[in-house]
Amino acid sequence: MNVVVGIDENGLGPRLGPLVVTMVVASTSDEGRARAEARPKGAMRARLGDSKKLVAFGDTALGEAWARAIARRMGVAQGQHGQVATPDELVNALSLDSRDALRAPCPEHHGAQCWDAREEALNSSPEQAKLIAKVEKDLAKLEEQGVRIERATCIVTCTRRLNEGVDRGLTRFHMDLHAMERLMLDARERAGRDIVATCGKVGGFNSYSAAFGPMSGRLHAVAMEGRARSEYHMPGVGQLAFVRDADAKHMLVCMASLVGKWVRDLLMARIVRYHRADLPDAPDASGYHDPVTTRFISATRLSRKKRGLPDECFERRALGNESSLT
Repeated sequence: MNVVVGIDENGLGPRLGPLVVTMVVASTSDEGRARAEARPKGAMRARLGDSKKLVAFGDTALGEAWARAIARRMGVAQGQHGQVATPDELVNALSLDSRDALRAPCPEHHGAQCWDAREEALNSSPEQAKLIAKVEKDLAKLEEQGVRIERATCIVTCTRRLNEGVDRGLTRFHMDLHAMERLMLDARERAGRDIVATCGKVGGFNSYSAAFGPMSGRLHAVAMEGRARSEYHMPGVGQLAFVRDADAKHMLVCMASLVGKWVRDLLMARIVRYHRADLPDAPDASGYHDPVTTRFISATRLSRKKRGLPDECFERRALGNESSLT
């Protein structure tokens, strides 16, 4: 039996909102491992692929379906109809960090910007129920092919944490990599054996050894390093690969990308709702570098100042050398 892991990020480049790094873990047969590490095939490709191509901003149905179907396999507390009851419950079931840890950086009186879940609900439409049923059939078919999806786990790094990283000399790429490392170490600990992990390529890194955080100091061998793939063998952890465009060609990374996009879009929507309490006409910002987000930042400037919301909790800063990392 193999423990195969796929990890991807959502929200590495935006101006607003969290960085979400998500892992999907599978137990596989030897034949199943090859299936798990390949592109999705057949009808499944309509529901499993690069989240940036499959779903647009605000289209949360597919990611939510994968998150709910995987959560059911994880034995997450079930609601009246066999589902988790709220999006907040689902996010916290997926999160590696506890509720208290997630809220720890929040300034007094402003935690609601990221954590007010009162107006949220899971999609209860008949169409969503059908989509979840299709995804659950996909998971059952994969298990028949030797790939049992065990769980999804995510790390949410808020804007304040990202800015604190900048103060320590860490780029967003470092923060992304360090979250991936934490997830791989968690998978290894839970499995009790070495894992086989594939991650999306991190920024401009070709060589990762000097950038490791939680894994720094661990003995490892370099199998290859390049623009398309960098791979390492780390005794006590396993085989670790960082692969360009992994979210389009590795099944578990595809799943992680879709689940992570749903989590990030949910958390970004909370930020918009928080500021619409004062500015009902504030635009529906994605948080990325686009005209709508620029208008949102401008429109909320006076309101944020009046409410005393620190800039550190709202907009990301960056180190000047981020674009030149290799």
